[in-house]
Amino acid sequence: MSSSVRIKPKTTIQKSKTSSPLPCSPEPAAKPPPKPSDKLNPKTIDPFGDHSRAPSAFAAIYAKGGIPCRLVHGAVKHRLQWECLPESLAFDPLLITLAEGLRETRHPYTFVSKEGFKELLLVEDAAEKAVPLLPRLVPVLKAALAHSDDEVFERGLDALVQLSAVVGSSLNDHLKLLLTNLSRRLMDKKFKEKITVALQKLEQYGGQATVAIIKSKIPTYCSVYS
Repeated sequence: MSSSVRIKPKTTIQKSKTSSPLPCSPEPAAKPPPKPSDKLNPKTIDPFGDHSRAPSAFAAIYAKGGIPCRLVHGAVKHRLQWECLPESLAFDPLLITLAEGLRETRHPYTFVSKEGFKELLLVEDAAEKAVPLLPRLVPVLKAALAHSDDEVFERGLDALVQLSAVVGSSLNDHLKLLLTNLSRRLMDKKFKEKITVALQKLEQYGGQATVAIIKSKIPTYCSVYS
């Protein structure tokens, strides 16, 4: 009788341990391994996530259909699908809006802004449409070049070179506004080569007059003509 009494509480305690774990020490959830498709499809906006942060101006315009193109996911790479031919589109304010989107850090905005800006500048009369917008476009590119995110800076640098290839020497009057940010990043070893190549292309598209402008902000720059 007495022995059965001693066994009973032991059985109860054992049952409690197995069926009711302590709530204050939950089992850590295992992190799933990354999928091969994660590299092709970067993290996008979670529609069920936290929406406490207000969307950016570019995100708001994109959500309302103000950007006349959409991202098409491909098996190998993504591409843009335009609602109408880019040749028929007015650059004002579309080109400036796409340039503002270069500062985005979330997919699909990063891809849409970068590819949209590049493809719009490929149309036949791009120079005629882009040159009048330079006073408004250059400060937007400057903001991208001043961004702390490395990928944003690289998108801004690529966009600057693309713009220079289209407008040529017309960019020279605005170039000093952009060179300060390039000079700062030039001290970073991982960007030194890329920025040097970009400066050489600016000189190539802008002509020999560009050399003096670049050297006024970056004295160590070596001209491609020297």
